Amino acid sequence: MTDPAVADRIGGLDLARGLAVLGMFGAHLDIGTELTRHPSTWAAVVDGRSSILFATLAGVSIALLSGRTRPADGVDLVRARLRITVRAAWVFAIGAVLEWLDTFVAIILGVYAVLFVLALPFLRWPPRRLFLAAGAVAVAGPPLNVLLGQGLSVADAESHYVAELLVTGSYPAMLWLAFLLVGLAVGRLDLTSAGVRARLAGAGAGAAVLGYAGGWTSNRAVADGAPSGGPSAGFASPLGSWEAAWLTGAEPHSGTTSELVGSGGFAVLVIAGCLVLADRLPLLTAPLRAVGALALSVYTAQIVVLWALLAVEPDRPRGVAVWLVFTVSALAGAAVWRWKLGRGPLERLLTWSSSRAAAVPPSVRP
Repeated sequence: MTDPAVADRIGGLDLARGLAVLGMFGAHLDIGTELTRHPSTWAAVVDGRSSILFATLAGVSIALLSGRTRPADGVDLVRARLRITVRAAWVFAIGAVLEWLDTFVAIILGVYAVLFVLALPFLRWPPRRLFLAAGAVAVAGPPLNVLLGQGLSVADAESHYVAELLVTGSYPAMLWLAFLLVGLAVGRLDLTSAGVRARLAGAGAGAAVLGYAGGWTSNRAVADGAPSGGPSAGFASPLGSWEAAWLTGAEPHSGTTSELVGSGGFAVLVIAGCLVLADRLPLLTAPLRAVGALALSVYTAQIVVLWALLAVEPDRPRGVAVWLVFTVSALAGAAVWRWKLGRGPLERLLTWSSSRAAAVPPSVRP
């Protein structure tokens, strides 16, 4: 029996979310190395960019939960914030369990939950203001990240869990807030409008070119072309010390301004393209849209399967062949589940618990 909520979803967002999940599979399984102009390296596009697309879509989801193009106000705003907070708590708990499994994957869900909470003050902001705020985070965030990382290192607290979530981890929330704000701004727009989609595609492509070109130029001008480690390269240095090379380049997971702008723009471009593609090819994209609709459940299942595989064989699974097995299994499993049962098990849990907590009538639960 199909869940009635299926018909109320935006197919292009599910398609983009599905791409993000399968892209993260690829990053976990090392299907690519360094991305260059040679086609043989293009699989490496999943590294870093998939998780950034996932985070940007988190912002879009928050916009949909809090009024879509008309931000919630009054009691509805209180309900929206409560629903988002309950979802964040569940995502954080699920992430903690997956981290406890101790696989080789850097679990994103803890930061994902933090970003949900950080979004709460921004729910009433208009798109233009959100885009500007995201730009401010992209510019000011990396040098501030260096300073805070140095301070935490001096205090011998850089490995503390909260410090890793906010500042020193693989997905520092203080920088990834930029992607969430961009997604929140995108979700406030009329995503059914062809004009909006065209402008998003143009803006995303422009930001991607600006970011990656800026990273390439700064890297060669300041760091002699050597790959930059980003702000984290300066964490071990004395408090207040500074090297411009720490903020050059746009390598995946570097956290530089160029990466934030370039990969954020790439995420917006992908979202715009998926909105068009899902409308024009609904049957062809259905399996991937099903993965996107069950993103949390599929992501969690992948980590559990990796944990089980590692228990049998300690060698890390990797390569395109393994990724294809995971991908085909996810596409088939999600498609059947979506067709027969509607929401995924974890998505159902989050929707039910957050809606009950906020006293949202069943008839208006997305």
